[in-house]
Amino acid sequence: MNKIKELLLSSDRSVVICAHVNPDGDAIGSSLALRHFLERKGKQATVIVPNVFPDFLKWLPGSDSILINSNAKHKEQIKTAIDGAGLVIACDFNQPNRLASLEQDIMASPAPRLLIDHHLDPADFCQIAISEPGMCATGEVICHLLQEMGELDNISEVEATCLYTAMMCDTGAFSFNSNRPVVYEYIRQLLAKGIDKDQIYRNVFYTASEARLRLQGYLLYVNMKVLHPYHTAIMTLTNEERHRFKIKNGDTEGFVNIPLQMLGMRLSIFINEDTEHPGTMKLSLRSVGDFPCDQMASQFFNGGGHKNASGGKMQCSMPEAIKKVEAAIKHYTEILK
Repeated sequence: MNKIKELLLSSDRSVVICAHVNPDGDAIGSSLALRHFLERKGKQATVIVPNVFPDFLKWLPGSDSILINSNAKHKEQIKTAIDGAGLVIACDFNQPNRLASLEQDIMASPAPRLLIDHHLDPADFCQIAISEPGMCATGEVICHLLQEMGELDNISEVEATCLYTAMMCDTGAFSFNSNRPVVYEYIRQLLAKGIDKDQIYRNVFYTASEARLRLQGYLLYVNMKVLHPYHTAIMTLTNEERHRFKIKNGDTEGFVNIPLQMLGMRLSIFINEDTEHPGTMKLSLRSVGDFPCDQMASQFFNGGGHKNASGGKMQCSMPEAIKKVEAAIKHYTEILK
């Protein structure tokens, strides 16, 4: 803890906080919470992400100043921030390749690196790693860290808003991976700072674009295959369909959870063609109960994650991906039936 405090607070140089490619609510919320905390402590902090983040997160305080590596206008600012960094915080990812286009510049920086994350099996790429896979989100890891530092009671409403958003997004509004009492103790402390959790929920889950709603209907009616004997649903999305519906980054967030609303469903798999690498199929897995998404993702899809929420990828066509997913599902017949 003394080393962590020294890294976070003692250096006169600025801090770079970086998050993973295709940043989600936990990545953006956690990164911004750290930035606001450090700025309140008199530090200069910059959040950098590899590519654009979803529109439904752009209301978060400070989101307008996030630097995006895929934006040519931000390149010079990003170089200046990394070159001047006295500390780099790797927030919400466990492998450096999750930085995508940012990996080379971040890993080349001589600044010490601090990992703050909740994913399984972190790589050894940071001098200090705060890795807590048992926690529901990186937002919770930060709550725990601040509490250990004696700082949680001192956070601002802005910091609390970002932390609540991070945890809410990574648990599907506290519908999975959030059954531990301490999660709600942290929520109580965040609410005491005056945050409006109802407005946060509306900002994230009820700000859909017309394109998202039309795509959702299409995927459910046309592209969802229900394997009733296995209590499993598969949904697919190709780049051609993405282009047809004029989908932006983040418009498919949460789609994988929808089939689990069906009575008796235990597993949902969303196969989504990678926009930047056509022919690469990204997979999102969600389950209820004791079905091990992480085990399936690791065994069949070159991925991993958490028990009820995992991901992976395959280099193949969409029809081939569907066949491989169906074969993996049949491998777990005894668990799913």
